[in-house]
Amino acid sequence: MEMIKVTLEKSLIGRNGKHIKTANSLGLRKIGDSRVVSKTNEVEGKLTKISYLVKVDAAE
Repeated sequence: MEMIKVTLEKSLIGRNGKHIKTANSLGLRKIGDSRVVSKTNEVEGKLTKISYLVKVDAAE
């Protein structure tokens, strides 16, 4: 399964509550937090929802 690296680029302060929960479910809590996750339909949906907050790269 393909792995991707997700990094939180913008602050969660003042954002929609559902978007904050979505970022937290990916393990992103502070600016600069990164996680390597498998690329599944569920994760892709989450990333689409918060695409303006995160940066997505291919995992090394």
